[in-house]
Amino acid sequence: MSKVLKDKVVVVTGGGRGVGAEIAKLAALEGAKVVVNDLGGSETGEGGTLGPAQEVVAAIQAAGGEAVANGDNVAFWDGAHNLIADAIKAFGRIDGIVNNAGILRDKIFHRMEEAEWDAVIAVNLKGCFNVARAAAPHFKQQNSGAFVHMSSTSGLVGNFGQVNYGAAKLGVAGLSKNIALDMEKFNVRSNAIAPFAWTRLVGTIPATPDNERRLELAKQMTPEKIAPFAVALLSDSAKDVSGQVFGVRRNEIILFSQPRPTRTVQRADGWTPESVLEHAIPALRASMYKLDRSADVFCWDPI
Repeated sequence: MSKVLKDKVVVVTGGGRGVGAEIAKLAALEGAKVVVNDLGGSETGEGGTLGPAQEVVAAIQAAGGEAVANGDNVAFWDGAHNLIADAIKAFGRIDGIVNNAGILRDKIFHRMEEAEWDAVIAVNLKGCFNVARAAAPHFKQQNSGAFVHMSSTSGLVGNFGQVNYGAAKLGVAGLSKNIALDMEKFNVRSNAIAPFAWTRLVGTIPATPDNERRLELAKQMTPEKIAPFAVALLSDSAKDVSGQVFGVRRNEIILFSQPRPTRTVQRADGWTPESVLEHAIPALRASMYKLDRSADVFCWDPI
């Protein structure tokens, strides 16, 4: 094994289960010292125990690696800063962040409560900001570092019943891109991944006649399929890759487009509501996007 992360220190949030656990274990196999952060709570973010994080640490140590467990809540500023402080206390520095922690509280929009919105935004979006912000001064000082943030096609494309989750995950893509811009001069890079994998969160989606086959296909997309790409992005060999949004779908690696103008219309004398309706919208309509869901866009079977 090439040990692409030899002597690196990597923090993985939500590292006690699923995608995060597989990334943590592979990072350790590739030579990193790993801080496994996980509250050990339910899919909705309730309850918690350090047990899952400790289990991943034990697996890493049994394989000859170095790791410590951390149970701080990244949804809070102080929790994220305590996490980074623990990493530096344990291993002396910080080189990579995998912002993977997430929860679901799915509900169709007209029934969604404020608490369901706030909780998902706090973990999935603000949590990414908190951890990245806590690590940023250390990255700046050492003139190096890498962020990998987990986005989702629920935000990049869209899904039913996931207004809170989709908004957070699209926000993660924007957060990642703007971190990349702000931190470029310090040789710090930031990328986002939309992972396709069967996890506890995906397992909460109820099976219906419409999505039964899709869920069966999702079970084939195991979390360990995500880990190699995430680990690669943390390595020095990917130092020229920043500000990108990727997807990993079983054995496929996807580069997503980013919003850019596709068509414009203009009038020398400006617009009125009537001229917008008569000319602008008809001219733009052919280039408008359908109300696609993730499954509509990714309609082929994973290989």
